[in-house]
Amino acid sequence: MTDYGRTLSFGVSLDPAADALGTTRRLAQLADDSGLEHLAVQDHPYVPGHLDAWTLITHLAAVTRRISFLPDVADLQLRPPIMLAKAAASLSVLTEGRIRLGVGGGGIPDAIASMGGPARRGADMVAYAEESVDLIRRALHGSTVQLHSPYHTVEGYRAGPVPPRPTEILLGAQKPMMLSLAGRAADGWISPLNIYVPPGEVPSRQALVDEAATAAGRDPRSLRRVYNVIGSIGAGRGGQGLVGDVSVWTETLSEWAVELGFDTFVFWPAADPEEQTRRYVREVVPAVRAEVQRLRGTR
Repeated sequence: MTDYGRTLSFGVSLDPAADALGTTRRLAQLADDSGLEHLAVQDHPYVPGHLDAWTLITHLAAVTRRISFLPDVADLQLRPPIMLAKAAASLSVLTEGRIRLGVGGGGIPDAIASMGGPARRGADMVAYAEESVDLIRRALHGSTVQLHSPYHTVEGYRAGPVPPRPTEILLGAQKPMMLSLAGRAADGWISPLNIYVPPGEVPSRQALVDEAATAAGRDPRSLRRVYNVIGSIGAGRGGQGLVGDVSVWTETLSEWAVELGFDTFVFWPAADPEEQTRRYVREVVPAVRAEVQRLRGTR
């Protein structure tokens, strides 16, 4: 059992497809009005039909009031870290702090290369990502940033503006070296979809994050743990991922919180996104909050 005791939060993933923009706007407003904490946008700019994630987030921030936004996750090989920090800080100022920064090393090298990126792999990609996270953190703090390395040349950038509140840097990871990087350098771990990192594989990954955090003198309980959950809510529905009625979703997400250690769940509706998101916010989320509180109270 791994329960870090953190307050739960919930979000929904928004489709960045250009031809889904009307639905995406409505979902963003629904989530904002319904009390969800996060709106997540995947970052695959090499997909011809996808809008740029940061541009979409900026657009949606203008039609929402309180919900935070999370690129899930920004590709560090296509978004230079200093400019990514500038964009995040700028949008945080414009939205009064409604930005979390999910980043990843870049998991599809050939697609990255198709856009002119360096397409790093393996240990080379991890080393680049580690330097990038450090540069982003220093820039978000408003420091003067300087670095000369095989990966970056930064000649004394005077960073700013400083976000109105600290910006979480969350690292998308599923392999050992990146999981260790999440533990020692990031503010949390973002797991890929539950169909790619199924529940049975989560404990070993959480352990790698924890071990790295402890070795770096950090408290593992201080790190956010995000699970991207694809599926369908409702009896008789098919599809991939987590499928079942509200009671199945309540029991499963509650177990994933208190047994697997996740504190943040991002819902990826497998079909009927508006109807499914309504069920998620009205039925699943309050039931999971109540059940986790009950389970924690019995221990």
